Amino acid sequence: MLKGISPLISPELLKILAEMGHGDEIVLADAHFPGHSLNKTIVRADGLQVTQLLEGILPLFQMDQYVECPFIMMQAVAGDVLDENVEKDYRKAITQSMEEAINIERIERFAFYERTKTAYAIVMTGTTAKYGNVILKKGVTPI
Repeated sequence: MLKGISPLISPELLKILAEMGHGDEIVLADAHFPGHSLNKTIVRADGLQVTQLLEGILPLFQMDQYVECPFIMMQAVAGDVLDENVEKDYRKAITQSMEEAINIERIERFAFYERTKTAYAIVMTGTTAKYGNVILKKGVTPI
């Protein structure tokens, strides 16, 4: 156990966060996401919600300040309805840890899958909300 680090962040996840360089991306995926077929680096966090992990990760993680949207979510497929509370909860977690406002970009489902293939890692969570997936793009950590 380390001081100042959420006990929800496993040693495996902490190692991955530390290894990531600026511009690398990590996916926090919902329980329905096809992570194992898209990327070889998977961390299991089945009992945790994406919001809990955001609250644990964001104090440790510099978001990329050189891109317009370092926080990416999946767009709803035509005919589906987004649960507005999902993004609202994610924004709340962001606001708790970030001093500046962060834009959230939404990209088409298959574009999200393609981007996931090149992500540094995927964290599979227990979130069951539809479209609960998010990509975080790491930035340069200030000295």
